[in-house]
Parts: sequence; C-alpha cells; structure tokens
Amino acid sequence: MIEKGVGPMAITKDMIIGEVINEYPQLVRTFFANGMMCIGCPASQGESIEQASVVHGLDADELVEALNNALAEA
Repeated sequence: MIEKGVGPMAITKDMIIGEVINEYPQLVRTFFANGMMCIGCPASQGESIEQASVVHGLDADELVEALNNALAEA
C-alpha cells in the first residue's frame, strides 16, 4: 500500500500499478507514453511496475524515472 507523506512520494519499481494509479491517476498518461498500455487490465491491479515491465519488454528503471518526473511536474 502507498503511504502518504508530505508531498508526492517517489515511485519505485516494486509498487503495485493499481495502487499507483489509484493514488496518482494523472500518471496513466505516462504509463501509456512509455508503452504500458495494460493499465485497465485486471493483472495490473496486483502486479508491480517491475513485473509488468518484464512482461512488456520495458526497462523498469526508465519507466520509474519517467513516472517520478511526471509526478514532480504535476
């Protein structure tokens, strides 16, 4: 579960996609822009960013960096 603190927290590759999207719905566009089109898929509700990246042939570190950049700009 994502714990709230002061300001946006850093996204890590072990976070569950569904939890990230529930907390930061504005990041859906960043997932899409980086090739992660399965946000609505039931598997994404329990899959970590790293697990989904492996399945989709994406670099999890690059995706996490893009998500954190988008979060910082929001």
